[in-house]
Amino acid sequence: MPDVWAIILAAGESKRMGSPKMLLPFGEKTIIEKVIENVVSSGACNTIVVLGSSADEILVRIAGLPVRYCYNDSYSDGMLSSVKCGFSMLPEKFDAAIVLPGDYPGIGAGVINMLIESFSASEKKIVLPLFRGKRGHPILISNELREEVMQLSPEKGLRELQDKFPDDVLEVDVNDQAVLKDIDTIDDYMNEIKQIT
Repeated sequence: MPDVWAIILAAGESKRMGSPKMLLPFGEKTIIEKVIENVVSSGACNTIVVLGSSADEILVRIAGLPVRYCYNDSYSDGMLSSVKCGFSMLPEKFDAAIVLPGDYPGIGAGVINMLIESFSASEKKIVLPLFRGKRGHPILISNELREEVMQLSPEKGLRELQDKFPDDVLEVDVNDQAVLKDIDTIDDYMNEIKQIT
């Protein structure tokens, strides 16, 4: 298996939710704990959690879990700043990083492993899931594009990478709409809770 690091983005301010969504109950855990559980049980070799808003409270919940973490001072600048924070923590040598926003608790190890296996079997540098024709999360990025990631503009974010290297994008069909379902609002959260009860 390739040496793939996971970067979980958990630095956002949860403005639309009105409270720190990473800490909302999800089954017997919180959302961030569930996301970490999914990633750690996958083929990803190491996991970095990017913290920002509510960092201290999140740390209390994830202390003792097999993850590393970094603090994004610029979390209010948007998601790309957290992506760059995570990438800055990566070792010099690795094969790819898989970037997963922390508000996708429904994405299980199976989807993550499909992306890793597809990356391993291809020459593509960007791998992402496709559900019924729509691109979702997470996105796997080869180490070869590391410098490109660090130079992306906040306006376009990771989409700029896909636009810049369209021939290097591999879309993997998945039968799981969780790749499209983030939790931004109370309604989103209630709908996700219904799925696990």
